[in-house]
Amino acid sequence: MMNRNFQKELDTLIDSLVESGQAQSLLLHSCCAPCSSYVLEYLSNYFRITIFYYNPNIYPIEEYSKRVEEQKGLIKALHTKYPVEFIEGQYDSDSFYALAKGFEDEKEGGERCFRCYELRLEKAAIIAQQNNFDYFTTTLSISPYKNAQKLNEIGERLAEKYAVKYLNSDFKKKNGYKRSIELSKEYGLYRQEYCGCVFSKNQIL
Repeated sequence: MMNRNFQKELDTLIDSLVESGQAQSLLLHSCCAPCSSYVLEYLSNYFRITIFYYNPNIYPIEEYSKRVEEQKGLIKALHTKYPVEFIEGQYDSDSFYALAKGFEDEKEGGERCFRCYELRLEKAAIIAQQNNFDYFTTTLSISPYKNAQKLNEIGERLAEKYAVKYLNSDFKKKNGYKRSIELSKEYGLYRQEYCGCVFSKNQIL
């Protein structure tokens, strides 16, 4: 996994899709509308995308609901080559607090976050398998604060476990993060001040 260029791997795959003339189905786990904006703009030219909004880490429930509506609004507003579908996962916050137990005081970007990556990606893998998606992936790697190496490592392990392909990516490349900020301004998106969980919220206070 070390020293792999995930963007180059994605470019190679996209080139093969363009040559085949076929759009594959992709279950795209989204953490929020702003992070999904560039990813949707980029990948919707090559994949038939369903957004999977599963983020039981988000606190409080009012914040979660606000982010869900923002995601739905962006999907409606975006002009994409193929229609984008939407699935909302269960807000089972107890599952997040169970995995975070003992890691409450970890700084953002540590083991608690890695466990949270896995919780959300595993649910995406299960949904992708159950619904016969060609691929699954997440928008999380667009953030400069998220570990793309770890995300892809988890994704590949889950792909093997559930027999569904993981789309390796590092969406912050090719100025992806910068473009997400531009699109957020263009569509008037709500950009939250913290990742989502109560622990990340407390760290900015």
